Amino acid sequence: MTARDDLEAQFAQWRQYVERRRELRPSDADELEDHLRGSVDTLVATGLSPDEAFLVAVKRMGSLDELSREFAREHSDRLWKQLVLTGDTGGPAGDRRSRRELWVMIGCTVGAAASVKVPELFGQRLADESDLSFYAPNIGVLTLPWLAAFLLWRRRAGVRLVAVVAALFALGAIGANAYPLADPSQSLAITSLHLPIALWFVVALAYVAEEWRTSRRRMDFVRFTGECLIYFVLIALGGGVLTGFVAGTFQAIGLDPEVFISQWMLPCGAAGAVVVAGWLVEAKQSVVENIAPVLTRLFTPLFTAVLLTFLGAVVVTSNGIDVEREALILFDLLLVVVLGLLLYSVSARDPLAPPGPFDVLQLALVVSALAIDVLVLLEITGRITGYGTTPNKAAALGENVILLANLAWSAWLLFAFVRRRTPFTAIERWQTWYLPVYAAWAWIVVLVFPPLFDFV
Repeated sequence: MTARDDLEAQFAQWRQYVERRRELRPSDADELEDHLRGSVDTLVATGLSPDEAFLVAVKRMGSLDELSREFAREHSDRLWKQLVLTGDTGGPAGDRRSRRELWVMIGCTVGAAASVKVPELFGQRLADESDLSFYAPNIGVLTLPWLAAFLLWRRRAGVRLVAVVAALFALGAIGANAYPLADPSQSLAITSLHLPIALWFVVALAYVAEEWRTSRRRMDFVRFTGECLIYFVLIALGGGVLTGFVAGTFQAIGLDPEVFISQWMLPCGAAGAVVVAGWLVEAKQSVVENIAPVLTRLFTPLFTAVLLTFLGAVVVTSNGIDVEREALILFDLLLVVVLGLLLYSVSARDPLAPPGPFDVLQLALVVSALAIDVLVLLEITGRITGYGTTPNKAAALGENVILLANLAWSAWLLFAFVRRRTPFTAIERWQTWYLPVYAAWAWIVVLVFPPLFDFV
C-alpha cells in the first residue's frame, strides 16, 4: 500500500468515527473532513510525512468534537512513538530529508555560536565590559538570522522572500551599529530592548513564508514563539546543570574553567540554543502544545489575582506609580506577559466551544491590565508635561498606547463573547491582525528614536 493509500484509509477510519454522531449532518462531516485535509496538506508541506501529518492534524482539531477527541486519544501513543522514538518519517525519502534537516540545523547552530565570537576578531571582547555596548544591541543581529535561515530552508522559500528577510536583518545591523550609541545612554538601552523584538518579527516572516497574509499562519507563529520559549528555557536549565558539572569536575583536578565557561560555553551555547529550540518545535510539532495551554491555565488566575490585588493597593494607599526606567520596564513586561497569556490561550482554545468560567477569568485579567496601563499612561503623560520627554519615556508612552489599544479592544471582544454576542474567532483575528503593529513600533524605536533625541 502506498503512503497516499494509507492516508486515505486513515481518513476513512476518522470519517467513521465522525459519522457516529447522529446530530451531525453529512454536510457537517464534509466540512470537518475538508478542514482536516487542509491541515494535513499544510503539515506535509512543512516536511512531515503524510502519516505523521494526519495524526498531528487530528490531535490539533481533536477539540472540535468529542469523536475527534476520542480518535486523537486512541492514537496518541502511536503519534508519540513516531515523532520521538522511532523517527519514522515515511520511507527512505523522508529519512533522507530528516537527515538533511538535522545537518542544516547543526550548521545553523554552529553558525550562531560562531557569530557570537566573530566580533572578537575585530577587537570586541565579551570579557571587556566596555564592549558590552556592542553586544547588547547586536545580540539579535548575531543569532536570529541563523534561525531565520533554517526556517527559510525548511519552507523552501523563494528568492524574493530570502532577499526581503536578508535586507531586514541588514537594516537591523545598520540600526545597531551605524548610530553613535554611547554607553551608557538611553538610546543604547531602547535599541538593545527593541531591536531583538523587531528582528523576531523578521523570523516570523521566514516562518509564515508565502502565507504571511493568513490569520491562521500568524497564529501558528504565536504558538511557535511560545513553544520556542519553553524549549529554550528547558535547554537553559539543562545547560545550567552541565555548567555546574564542568566547573566542579575541572576544579577537582586543579583547573579553573571560569574563562572557558564565561567566554565560550555560555555565550556560544545560548546562541546555538536559539536555533535548536526552533528546530525542536518544527521537528516535534504539537508535542509541546499540550504543555503551554496547561501553563496558561495555571498562570492566568495567578496573574489575575496579583493585578487585582495591586489595583486594590493603589486605591487604598493612593500612591502613584513610579515611572523611572526600571519601573517602566517592569510594568511593560507585566503587560506583555498578560498579552502573552491571552495570545497563547487564544491559540490553544477550541473556537467552537461556548464561553465558560475561564473566559470570564481572562476578561478580568485583561480589564485589570487595562486599568494598570491607564495608570501608567497618566503618570508618563504627567512627567512628560512637567519635566519634558526622554527616549525612555517616549518609547514607554508609545508602547503603552499600543498595548492600551490592543487590550481595550480585546476586552470588548471578550465581553461580547462572554455575552454570546460575537464568535471567538473575532478575538483570534484581532490578535493576529495586530501583530504587525508591534513590529512596526519596534522598528520605529530602533531607527527613528536615536537620531530624534540626538543619541542621548
